[in-house]
Amino acid sequence: MVLNPKIIVFVMEITVNDSDFNKEVIEKSKTLPVLVDFWATWCPPCRMLSPIIEEIAEEMSKKLVVAKADTAVCPKICMDYEVQSIPSLKIFKGGKLVAETVGFMPKAALVDWIKKYI
Repeated sequence: MVLNPKIIVFVMEITVNDSDFNKEVIEKSKTLPVLVDFWATWCPPCRMLSPIIEEIAEEMSKKLVVAKADTAVCPKICMDYEVQSIPSLKIFKGGKLVAETVGFMPKAALVDWIKKYI
């Protein structure tokens, strides 16, 4: 039996929480734009969006950092950035929030939205 070797791909996707949000999102956004996906395990649209976000993280890894923020473990950040519905996507650039959208969207529309801000 022959096993296929694993292919390792560099992907700029990170998981953030209340304690490391400033370092991982705000500070990194001073070098590369950061897309933060605020999500929850119980949210069906979040689960539908997740593989699209993963693809974008891989395809745009040289232009964008993708951060996943589980709302259950980031209550302070959710309050600070007024996350009231999920999935909530926010783009940070130069240390500041520059764009946000809420809800599921197809990959092509999401990529078009991201490209406006990076």
